[in-house]
This record gives sequence, C-alpha cells and structure tokens, in this order.
Amino acid sequence: MAIMTMLDGVFGAIAGVFMKLMSVVLSLMVSAGSMAAAPATDDPIKATDEENVQLIVEVLADTQLNAFNTNSAYLDLAMQDYQNAETDLEGLLILGDVTENSLECEWNRISEIFNANGFDDTLLLATGNHDIRLRDMEQIKDRFYGLQNEFTVVEPEGELNYSYELNGYTFIVMGSDTSEMEEANIGDEQLAWLDATMSEATADGKPVFVILHQVLANTHGLPYTWGNGSNKTAGSVGEDSDAIYNVLNKYENVILLTGHLHTGFGQYTYETLGDNGNITSINFPGLGKDCIQGIEGYGQGAIMEVYEDQVIIRARDVSNGAYYGAEYDLTIDLK
Repeated sequence: MAIMTMLDGVFGAIAGVFMKLMSVVLSLMVSAGSMAAAPATDDPIKATDEENVQLIVEVLADTQLNAFNTNSAYLDLAMQDYQNAETDLEGLLILGDVTENSLECEWNRISEIFNANGFDDTLLLATGNHDIRLRDMEQIKDRFYGLQNEFTVVEPEGELNYSYELNGYTFIVMGSDTSEMEEANIGDEQLAWLDATMSEATADGKPVFVILHQVLANTHGLPYTWGNGSNKTAGSVGEDSDAIYNVLNKYENVILLTGHLHTGFGQYTYETLGDNGNITSINFPGLGKDCIQGIEGYGQGAIMEVYEDQVIIRARDVSNGAYYGAEYDLTIDLK
C-alpha cells in the first residue's frame, strides 16, 4: 500500500503525459474519419411517456477510464448522446469502476469530459474495486468525493457510502469500508445504515434504488459469467452478500443497480430476487470494457424511466446514439 502510494505521483505524471498524447491521436483519428465524431441524433433519448414520467436518468457502469488506453472516447460519446436527449435527463449514475487505476489524472480526465460537454445535472457515483484497490482509504475518499462533489454535493454516511434524494426517490450508494482487490467489505455499521435508510425510504411505498458495484453471490449467471467456478463468491460482492440480501429482502420495490461483470445486455442482465419477488437486480454492461455474452463490445448504457406505478429500463448504445430495442428492455411493475 505504501509503495503504491509512493509511486502514484511518478506513475500519474507519466500517465498524464500519455493521456495528452492520446488526446491528440484521438483528435486526428476523428478528423480522419476512423472514429465516430459524434453519436447519431435520429434516435435520441426520449421518455416512453413524457407526460407522466416522474424521473429519467442515464445509467452507466464500469467506465474504467484508463490513462493508458483510448476508452475515454466512450465516455465522451455517451455524454454527447446525453446532451442530445429530446427529453431532458435529470441525472447520471455511474455504478463503480469509474477509473481503471484511481490515478489522479484519471479522475481529472473524467471531470474534463463532463465539463467539456456542459454536464450540469445530478451526478451520483459509486466506487468499484478498480477505484479502491491498493489505495490508502483517505486518498480514495479525496479523489472520489472530489469528483462527486464537483458536480453534486453529497454527505458521506460512512467511508464511501451515502444516500441522495432525487425528485422524491431515494438512491442508496454503497461502497467498501476498506481497500479490497475484487470484492467489497460491507461492515455491520454500513449494514445497519442500509437497513435504517431503506426503512425510511420505503415508508411511502415508493421504490428505492440501491447502487452496489458488485452483484450478489450466485446471481446473474455467476460463477459462469466470471469464468471462475472454484470460488463460490468469485465475481460477487463477496462474503457479505447474504447479509446485504437479508436487509434488501425486508422491503418492497427494491431496485438493485450493479456492474462489475462486463456482460452485455442479454440473458444475464435482469434477475428477480426476494421471498416474494420484491427485489429486481439489474447488472449493467461496462461502458469502457469490451463486454462478452449478450450484446458484445463497448459503449453500452441504459436509460431508466420512473413512473408512479412502474420503472422502465431501456438498453441503449450510448456511443452511437440508438436504443438496442425492446427485447433488451425491462418493465418493473411496482407493488
């Protein structure tokens, strides 16, 4: 940990120079026509029912912006598609692994992309394992909350967890209490906070949206979708999975939003959990990762529309500006 922190400045400086060089290369590629200069505008983001929609946000996962590759282009294209929306969006959610290495230059680059595209709506970020691995927790918090609060100010209610109300709907953002490599450590204090926050948020019967980077164990095709069947928790949030599930299972209309698996839209995207089907778990593809299974490739995201009696998830190719089609969508009828 100490060695990684010591090397961070040197590594970050080198990465910063490389990132500037790549920006020039990308500009030349766009000019030459070898990359899409902008997403199409003939199938813009638009609410299914503009008159009755209560909340509409974009959902991305695993942007994993890396100073040493070109995947920042996908976030830039997604933000252009966001700004082209016919229905005004009210926010953007990124479900963890915001960066690849949690380098300062990576966090700064994301800020630059948001500002360059005029983003000024609600931004809710969660941390993933790539944002926290091999990092001092204070450094993690400084970089994470630095970007988060540049756009939307939140009050930490633990190390990396907080809640936020948007248009009367509660979003609960969970995060590991300690630096971990792949899984997350969700301690007793955060579990108690989760329970209390959900109790208050669901009192009026509205759905509650829980953001957790990793999926629960044995869901969304695990262990197959992680490619490792030797560890029963591989690919999941880890040993605290059952404890998290037990809290969520106490409440109705729970929408669990996750990433981490890098599987494209398809058979492993949506899953109904809970004793009476009260939890809808959604695993979103990675924007900045080459997704496998289902729809393959980069640039996948989704639009989430919230109505009084249902929630609609619409799969979208945010890098090319088009919906994938109804076969990849989900309508959740609220109880």
